[in-house]
Amino acid sequence: MKVYYPNREWPEQYREVLEEMREITDPVTGESILESGVLAGLEVTEDTLKVWLKFESQAEYNILGGAAMAYSRIVGNIMEKFALVKFDNVYVYDLRGNIIGKFEAKKKKAL
Repeated sequence: MKVYYPNREWPEQYREVLEEMREITDPVTGESILESGVLAGLEVTEDTLKVWLKFESQAEYNILGGAAMAYSRIVGNIMEKFALVKFDNVYVYDLRGNIIGKFEAKKKKAL
């Protein structure tokens, strides 16, 4: 995982992903997830995207009320933007490494 911070020099494949993420809005702040501080880190390979978000899915204050809806919306937007469109596999984690969003493309069987 590469820790996200705004002025970091990123390889090309990461820059492309970050530009797309700039369009994902944090419903709580109204800013992009890059500006609001929700994005903690990411890992980009040819067919897999892994994203870490700055919250703990097991914490009571995050699984109740508006925060849960906001995080759910962010995870959904990440999946919509990247799963099958750019990557075969997309994983979203919280800060503890718990998987909170997962998409894996089914492999086609050869005849």
